Amino acid sequence: MAIKGVLFDFSGTLFRIESTESWLRAVLAEAGAALPETEVVRAAERLEAAGALAGGAPPEDPLPDDLAALWAVRDRSAEEHRAAYTALSHRVPLPGPGLHDALYDRHMTPAAWRPYPDTAEVLAALRARGVAIGVISNIGWDLRPVFREHGVDHYVDAYVLSYEHGVQKPDTRLFALACDALGVAPGDTLMVGDSRHADGGAADLGCAVHFVDHRPVAERPDGLRPVLGLIG
Repeated sequence: MAIKGVLFDFSGTLFRIESTESWLRAVLAEAGAALPETEVVRAAERLEAAGALAGGAPPEDPLPDDLAALWAVRDRSAEEHRAAYTALSHRVPLPGPGLHDALYDRHMTPAAWRPYPDTAEVLAALRARGVAIGVISNIGWDLRPVFREHGVDHYVDAYVLSYEHGVQKPDTRLFALACDALGVAPGDTLMVGDSRHADGGAADLGCAVHFVDHRPVAERPDGLRPVLGLIG
């Protein structure tokens, strides 16, 4: 099979969110809120366990029914996304009610994200081979500024974001929209992602699928390079 288009997931595939502790420290510094060091570390641990950082770890403990229902559909709209993650954040006491919204706002900034070391290299190589490139993400906000800020936006032909369509992966409708946006048939498309549940839905449409490990940037220097070997 000759691949004519590649769809990439965003978080954990092309980019990685900063650590929970870095996220919290940045917001505390911006707000001028001082906490003892031990309390900062403890709050970061509790926020991570709560699953409050979008792109980070999921909640460790079962959620109340109402929050579990919101969590399940969080990527369908900007409103549901913010509501879900700020609700998780509010489960951890912080020195000021405005910090919960500030945390959510921080995670949407380009400064909170880092590309994997081989992201630009692989995107450039695909572009040089004439392969169409799309980004398909379950998300509640516009990630395009992240790509622009990190200098890789010009490689991407189309962005298909769940909140803009009211549809989440693994629903095949979102993958179909992405294939249409690239002008490539599903059978000629490779989906690259880190979630076997969400990204694996592309296989139901007829796309080939390749998985990468969702690991910190420093621990995955070349996880995307095998994609180049899959392009016929």
